[in-house]
Amino acid sequence: MKTRLLIALISAALFTSSCSKKAYIFTSFNEPADAGLRMLYSEDGYKWKDFNRIFLKPEIGDKIMRDPSMVQGPDGTFHLVWTTGWKGTKGFGYSSSKDLINWSPQRSIEVMKHEPTTVNVWAPEIFYDDVDEQFIIIWASTIPHRFPKGVEAESNNHRMYSVTTKDFQTFSETKLFLDPGFSVIDAVIAKMEKGKYALVLKDNTRPNRFMRIAYSDKAMGPYTGVTEPVTGILTEGPSVVKVKDQWLMYFDAYGEKTYSALGTQDFKKFEDVTSRLSIPEGHKHGTIVPVSQRLIKKMLKNPAQ
Repeated sequence: MKTRLLIALISAALFTSSCSKKAYIFTSFNEPADAGLRMLYSEDGYKWKDFNRIFLKPEIGDKIMRDPSMVQGPDGTFHLVWTTGWKGTKGFGYSSSKDLINWSPQRSIEVMKHEPTTVNVWAPEIFYDDVDEQFIIIWASTIPHRFPKGVEAESNNHRMYSVTTKDFQTFSETKLFLDPGFSVIDAVIAKMEKGKYALVLKDNTRPNRFMRIAYSDKAMGPYTGVTEPVTGILTEGPSVVKVKDQWLMYFDAYGEKTYSALGTQDFKKFEDVTSRLSIPEGHKHGTIVPVSQRLIKKMLKNPAQ
């Protein structure tokens, strides 16, 4: 009897352990971005599979869903933000979910309505700051004639802006988040360790357009020490995730029509790990979120919409 009980307890422990093992979700979309939110999943952070379904159909703005960025809050809720239009919009889309299957009503968070000449609100990225216990959302906008434009057209001279929130009901005032002296989009915050943050960003200056890194001791910045390019030309849409003892920096190498990744431990020295990747064709950049394997199994069992 004791032997049977011991075996049962061991089996239950093994089952619980297997279900709680870490896995990863990669938010995604396919062009032309009018179908809605897609997701990939992975057990190791390198080899990805597609759920082959739409999880959330766009209903606001221009009814597109580009650049979906997601984070899981301390209460377990997933918060999603996305680009709702190419030009003319003054905000980004927002929805939340407890299980990545059922979603709250979509809302547009109008973060640039105080700037009537704003051209766009692109690629919002969401980050949970566990020091100040708040969510940070950063995005790229162009306000013509606001900054020296260099070689960029006035309608394509972006800077990064930000708001913070604790509950997605009340938001801080919009602030300039990053002006590195050139047109910048697609910035992503990574917390390397306590008091050390990296900001992966796209230098959107023509003709090169590549990824650089900046650094800060606070999530909200200021970010300084912008590096020389760490990727080749015509790259964008960085996504960062820590897998074991190494950070992976994914990006869309659209000039080469491929998805690539660099491995790093300090965001200063990088190695190309693209040969280890497996990513479904058509995937466009989003955010990588650590989850449990149990959650992925539930999502796979849920019938497609």
